Amino acid sequence: MSINWLRFVSPSLKKPSLFHLCHLPPPPSSSSSAVIVAMSYDKELAAAKKAASLAARLCQKVQKALLQSDVQSKNDKSPVTVADYGSQALVSFVLQQEFPDNFSLVAEEDSKDLRKDGGQEIVERITKLVNDSLTSDGSYNVTLSTEGVLKAIDNGRSEGGSQGRHWVLDPIDGTKGFLRGDQYAIALALLEGGKVVLGVLACPNLPLTSLSDAGQHSPNNKVGCLFFAVVGGGTYMQPLDGSSAVKVQVNAVENPEEASFFESYEAAHSMHDLSSLIAQKLGVKAPPVRIDSQAKYGALSRGDGAIYLRLPHKGYREKIWDHAAGCIVVTEAGGVVTDAAGQPLDFSKGKYLDLDTGIIVTNQKLMPLLFNAVRKSIQEKASSL
Repeated sequence: MSINWLRFVSPSLKKPSLFHLCHLPPPPSSSSSAVIVAMSYDKELAAAKKAASLAARLCQKVQKALLQSDVQSKNDKSPVTVADYGSQALVSFVLQQEFPDNFSLVAEEDSKDLRKDGGQEIVERITKLVNDSLTSDGSYNVTLSTEGVLKAIDNGRSEGGSQGRHWVLDPIDGTKGFLRGDQYAIALALLEGGKVVLGVLACPNLPLTSLSDAGQHSPNNKVGCLFFAVVGGGTYMQPLDGSSAVKVQVNAVENPEEASFFESYEAAHSMHDLSSLIAQKLGVKAPPVRIDSQAKYGALSRGDGAIYLRLPHKGYREKIWDHAAGCIVVTEAGGVVTDAAGQPLDFSKGKYLDLDTGIIVTNQKLMPLLFNAVRKSIQEKASSL
């Protein structure tokens, strides 16, 4: 889809508030500047959407006929599938084709386990999936060898940092959700000088209508969403089939009693008891919506809920690929993303985010109330130990 940024870019861009986040540069002060900023990433956005959409199709194909042999176990015991590797290889290949000079990718997977004895069969399956995807797209007249696929996967070994341009990829964010047939996302972002300037979230199982209306598994509701955002240009959502995009905004609710909140499905990813205490202090009445992956960021950006809490257990270090794309998708939709100390997420330090306790996300009106509830709840939990 060709994007008319003159039509998409908002004519007036607000100045950043106290909680202007994602470590983004301040937005331009005039509409003409806004168009220039958005236009400067036109090629990058088109390539990112193409890469994420291709990867999403590959993942959908695998999920429909998931075989036991498709699942391995990484050192951290989280499951990884041929779709993880195939998704990363596809995105890496497309981006390198489009931007061959100074290409840098920070991504979750590498080929180490695939190169071990006994890995040849799964490598051949990944290679077939990647080549089938490239053939069906038709943009690239190429057939990758198994070694070519492994090298594409290993292109994601960049460390990132504050200098230059780096793509950031989670080829399947929410692998356990993927394996259950629930929510997952292909999350792709672009860092420029350590700041997130572009983000794309492909969410193959997310309904096109609000989760509050349809639930996660409504049989009559179409699924498959692509969210995308460029700094200064707002956030948009379109069906994964490529039809027209619509601009989205976060939920504007101001009364926390009327707010609903998202948290991670896996208890290992977030302290549900702490989230419950925070919700109690806010007076939130609705039960939490627990779904996997950065699909939560996408759902929040279009107003499905008003709060997202990610409060992992002590010792867990967040990786930049788990939040970069989601962060800009929410902030460009008018939302706010901070750590539990109210500090912006800093993506300029390499593969990891150095955070205070966790990540909190909401709209600008609710953030002061949420921040206070979070701090009080953390203090109470600490004093009770």
